[in-house]
Amino acid sequence: MTQIRKAADALAAVRRIVFFTGAGISAESGIPTFRAKLTGLWAKHDPQRLETADAFRENPALVWGWYLWRRQQAMLAEPNAAHYSISRLAKAGWEVSVVTQNIDDLHERAGVDAVVHLHGSLLGAKCSGCHRPVALQPDQLSISNEGELVEPPRCNYCNGRTRPGVVWFRENLPDNAWLSAVRLVRTCDLLISVGTSGVVRPAADLPEMAIRANATVIHVNLEDVSMGGEREIMLIGSAVQVLPELLTRLGVS
Repeated sequence: MTQIRKAADALAAVRRIVFFTGAGISAESGIPTFRAKLTGLWAKHDPQRLETADAFRENPALVWGWYLWRRQQAMLAEPNAAHYSISRLAKAGWEVSVVTQNIDDLHERAGVDAVVHLHGSLLGAKCSGCHRPVALQPDQLSISNEGELVEPPRCNYCNGRTRPGVVWFRENLPDNAWLSAVRLVRTCDLLISVGTSGVVRPAADLPEMAIRANATVIHVNLEDVSMGGEREIMLIGSAVQVLPELLTRLGVS
């Protein structure tokens, strides 16, 4: 029996599914991963270095401009076949939830309602001082296609600088998001991990958590990221190829 047939049979036997998604699924829509080479203003900068509170304190205009540019790229991107496969599965009768490490809204735009964003969202902003949410006006979100330095707006309450509503390196995940993710994973019948590197913790612990809760785990990745467990199925390939094929095997249109 092929791995894709084995995965389809496992999926057909359950109803409660959690998709755990990472950068690999958004990369298929043209959103760069951390490993992608940057261009323009950002070519001389390490994206992982820009994703820190230290970088924001040292050069807020650089980091705020970087996030405005990233937000613009995400808004220009469109959901791909993998995103739509997840929503099609939900419409076909499965109970589908998504736990994502991604900070774009491609899952929502593809029609998925139940999405937990572990690392926040590019669409949100908050004060770096008092942590209140900040509503930005359209003129505060515009940026050139090449990128530029932009001084962050100030908070109306405490005059602190506005920062992106995302989780930076070395910051804790939001308690409500993490608790929601854990609850979904511990009560699911099957977890499908798509395009995740398996190195960013604690999010990377979710597949193992699902296995401990007696769920089956299907990995979809360009390389073998399985842990060698009996209830694991490894599907090697891109998300836009594997997920539609999996639905075809299930007879989901």
